[in-house]
Amino acid sequence: MRKIKELVIERALLFSALITIAVTIGIILVLSIEAFSFFSEVSIIDFLTDPEWTPLFTNKHFGILSLLSGTLLTSFIAIAFAVPVGLSISIYLSEYAPKSFRRTIKPLLELLAAVPTVVYGFFALMVVTPFLQSFIPGLSSFNSLSAGLVMGIMIIPYISSLSEDALHAVPNSLREAAYGMGSTRLQNSFKVMVPAASSGIIVSIILAISRAIGETMIVAIAAGQQPRLTFDPTVPVETITAYIVQVSLGDVQHDSLEYKTIFAAGITLFVFTFLLNTISYRIRKKFQEKYE
Repeated sequence: MRKIKELVIERALLFSALITIAVTIGIILVLSIEAFSFFSEVSIIDFLTDPEWTPLFTNKHFGILSLLSGTLLTSFIAIAFAVPVGLSISIYLSEYAPKSFRRTIKPLLELLAAVPTVVYGFFALMVVTPFLQSFIPGLSSFNSLSAGLVMGIMIIPYISSLSEDALHAVPNSLREAAYGMGSTRLQNSFKVMVPAASSGIIVSIILAISRAIGETMIVAIAAGQQPRLTFDPTVPVETITAYIVQVSLGDVQHDSLEYKTIFAAGITLFVFTFLLNTISYRIRKKFQEKYE
């Protein structure tokens, strides 16, 4: 009877794994087939080098650089804000906070990840943008700065929670050895614990970057829908995900060249997130080998 139960559980787990693989392969196939159809009509060189993206206009340009710059700009702002804040929170919870406080505050921080992103988007548009406009003259009502800052708030739990778990997993013997050699709590935190947990911390940051790059509703609501090749955070921009939402609303005819642009943009986004995940895996493996 026990062998039968184990066999059923094993088959169920295998089936779950195969479903995941099948879904991933299906997504790649759909993106690849539709993107290939798009690139049969549009030069991939123009797609990668043209600074203008106007596929819905009469004068059509298909340069992904303008969407890519908007995506990277908002993601950079988010990471620049979230990394120091999230890492500081993780160090405090791991090395300074009482255990009772840690047990209370950590679940509350993780609740930020459960807030719908559309709520973050309206918060950026209605609260953060007016606040920034009060001391940044010329700031547009739609801009990448407020969208990036609110995206940073959204991804703080990813960095703080995963980094804190990595710090908490460091053996106490290492911490006690550092104290035994006369290090202060601050020295122990930044010169011993952070390097020892660096693989987990770096992975959490890369995961947060992937989450920021793939964010949709915040940038669609707060960043605007004006594709432009710029790194000025005070003007409206459009990201790859926001453009996909714009075209998917139903105003563009299916199977048209304009509609196929969302698959070209989607496979570009997929390649970026795939590269980030690959880098994350290699970094984690490298640091694990270093400290073993």
